[in-house]
Amino acid sequence: MQIAETKDKPDGKPANKLERRNDKPPVILQVLPELRSGGVERGTVEIARAIMKADGVALVASSGGPMVSQLQHCGAKHFELPLATKNPFKIWRNSFRLSKIIRQHNVDIIHARSRAPAWSAWMAAKRTGCHYVTTFHGTYGLKGTFKKKYNSIMTRGERVIAISQFIADHIGKHYGVDENKVRVIHRGVDLKLFNPFAHSPQRMIELTRQWRLPDELPMILFPGRITRWKGQDVFLRALAQLPHRKFFAVILGDDKGHESYRTELENIITKSDLEGHVRIARHTHYVSEAYMLSKVVVATSLEPEAFGRVVLEAQSMGKPVIATNHGGPQETVLNDATGWLIPPGDVEVLSQCIDYALSVDEDSMHWMAEQAVTNARRFSLDNMCQQTLDVYEEILDPEAAAAKAATQHVTLQDEDAAA
Repeated sequence: MQIAETKDKPDGKPANKLERRNDKPPVILQVLPELRSGGVERGTVEIARAIMKADGVALVASSGGPMVSQLQHCGAKHFELPLATKNPFKIWRNSFRLSKIIRQHNVDIIHARSRAPAWSAWMAAKRTGCHYVTTFHGTYGLKGTFKKKYNSIMTRGERVIAISQFIADHIGKHYGVDENKVRVIHRGVDLKLFNPFAHSPQRMIELTRQWRLPDELPMILFPGRITRWKGQDVFLRALAQLPHRKFFAVILGDDKGHESYRTELENIITKSDLEGHVRIARHTHYVSEAYMLSKVVVATSLEPEAFGRVVLEAQSMGKPVIATNHGGPQETVLNDATGWLIPPGDVEVLSQCIDYALSVDEDSMHWMAEQAVTNARRFSLDNMCQQTLDVYEEILDPEAAAAKAATQHVTLQDEDAAA
């Protein structure tokens, strides 16, 4: 799939287009369990939109969900199949359904984003001769030979996309995948949405009222699903150790399936004398405004994040972050410049780091904001989409992809020489 430069945009700027193959646009079918919420689902919609903008044909198969409307809005076609199932017989049946879609729509590449649908997609690809690509989104469980075998379907793609170097290293270590077929493509942040100059003051006022934020206290934001491995309990214990109560903290996220853990967090707040200084709030669609209201964002997961989009969203809004020194954040946080990396689960160090962050003067905070925004631009949504399209091109038109890579290499050498 060759990407050709055209000048058909109304503003006269060049636009990336997917060159037709055999007089037809490339057809990409992405498969995943469902389209409800989450990083896998957002990435699927984003890539579908990129394919359509590049004059390709984007198809998606899943068991459905509220995000189907986003696909339809960008012109992509959705096929509702029971792909969330882990039943071996149903996985086998789904492979025939996908084979039918591949043949009817002349699919060039089937792109699997989750393990159960990946088995169906792989069988369909074998049956039809369609190209097969995977995105490895997490570390998955490794307990037992069967589990590892089940996970291994995500390594069988002609190209395996890893969403961070941490994931790429994990694939190499545990599955012995040839590094030459692994492509690291960091998840992208929409810099139009997460932009410190494009937020809504009215929405900020609305959140301030909804959360009853005190004007005189700096806000600490802890965004993310309420679940134990995210470490909200460690965060609360760190706040309790602060020698003052000159802050207001918001734990922002849904607790579906983890209601007992939320109750545990509420009990910690009460017993630690944090009432009036911490609020647990439901997820909001005004996420960028929530970042803008904060002085510092904390994302200290106890287990390694495969990538950690929250960490970059906060930086793109010019906010310093406190993150744990493992997993994806090691690649996206510049220590002492865009935030701070600390040991996972260390209450005392987290408390000291929060205290230090709250004491940072305005000039230093402004400098960190500039560093954070600049750093976040390296992980833009546009970069992620273009790099994914480049992977499709590698498979469908290897000669063109090799020529393009050689040209880019020469350009980089010229830029380095000029510098």
